[in-house]
Amino acid sequence: MKANKIYSVILLLILALSVLGGCKGKEKGTMNKPREVPVFAVNTTLAVKGQIQDYITFSGDIVAGSTIDVYPEAAGKVTDIFISVGQRVSRGSQIASVDPSRPGMTFRQNIATAPIGGTVVAIPAQVGMTVSQAVPLARIAGGGALEIKLSIAERFISRMAMNQSCEITLDAWPGEIFRGSISEISPTVDMASRTMEIRVNVRDSSSKLKSGMFAKVRVITDQKNNIVKIPSAAVINRFGEQFVYVIAKDEQGNDIVRKRLITPGILIDNIMEIQKGLEPSEEIVIRGQTLLDDGSRVNIIERLAPLGE
Repeated sequence: MKANKIYSVILLLILALSVLGGCKGKEKGTMNKPREVPVFAVNTTLAVKGQIQDYITFSGDIVAGSTIDVYPEAAGKVTDIFISVGQRVSRGSQIASVDPSRPGMTFRQNIATAPIGGTVVAIPAQVGMTVSQAVPLARIAGGGALEIKLSIAERFISRMAMNQSCEITLDAWPGEIFRGSISEISPTVDMASRTMEIRVNVRDSSSKLKSGMFAKVRVITDQKNNIVKIPSAAVINRFGEQFVYVIAKDEQGNDIVRKRLITPGILIDNIMEIQKGLEPSEEIVIRGQTLLDDGSRVNIIERLAPLGE
């Protein structure tokens, strides 16, 4: 009986040791299992070297740069009009015929001629109309030059200068950019509206622009060349630091990110100038960077086109 009891105790000890051994083996196996490294999906783009421009946008109407009204030399009845709106005329071209005759008195027809060459933009006179020397027969825009009149708010006056470059866009020609520059700045400010008038000449070799069209004008107030620029969405502001994540490789050749502190410059239209911290053609994370940290592994889902492409 005593021997059976001893035997049972020995069996229990063996069983307990087996269970403990199995647990230790399982625990040891778990500890030896390699830890999984998280991989973050990101989109990237390249930092580029180029130009950045600061500007102020205004709007105004295109007008003829110089217009001349044609007047008759004598009062009388308009008997004929020789031109039409939009027609090109030369200096001395016949514009209209005016008969200065009166009851009981017959005079030779008076022919009004163009004082300058240009394009006919308006014909106020009509056949059969009685006119005086103060009534214009036609209006001619000379030289084909076009201008845009802009009213500049007083707070922007200090940023305006002669010959400042301008970019001009119109709803009539979507996607096209026309060039111009400030050609005239008013010496006074309108006291009622607190605005100053400037004129922008328009370079249009294609003759697409017409007097009377509505235009949007970007007056370039600052321009920097050969600077590094990136989309502002790539920049992270955290704990008083501004930085981006740059793509690098680890020892196994996997894509990882490195935190790079930057010194930003001017920000225009979601494009940021980088004064220090980045070089052109470095690949940076533009989307998916919220959860990243220095050294995080990444999977590049898409490489977006650099700015300007």
